Amino acid sequence: MSQVTVMTGPQRRRRWTREERREILKASFAAGAVVAGVARQYEISTSLIYKWRREVRPTQSDRTFVPAMVSDGAQPARIDACSGLRTAIVVELSGGRRVLIDANASVSIITAALKALQS
Repeated sequence: MSQVTVMTGPQRRRRWTREERREILKASFAAGAVVAGVARQYEISTSLIYKWRREVRPTQSDRTFVPAMVSDGAQPARIDACSGLRTAIVVELSGGRRVLIDANASVSIITAALKALQS
């Protein structure tokens, strides 16, 4: 059975509170989520969800390049004392945290790690 929402009064559009928007956006950004499915679940237009997503994502001007140091391979990969890994890539994060990527790591693992850091 179909459900119909009847809008009464002078306003013809639904208003979404910040909490409702946050809930809908959280559902749309969830791993494996499909925006069309989220839109059906909340009875909202997919274009409105995409609009809200653009509003909360950083703009292109907010993104910046970070310095990178590339070695010509003359230096051997260093061995990390804690993990025993032959480190080929070191990603330094804020707060002094570091991500060490093993010299023998597969391309898929490196790609997944860098994508996780990006989001």
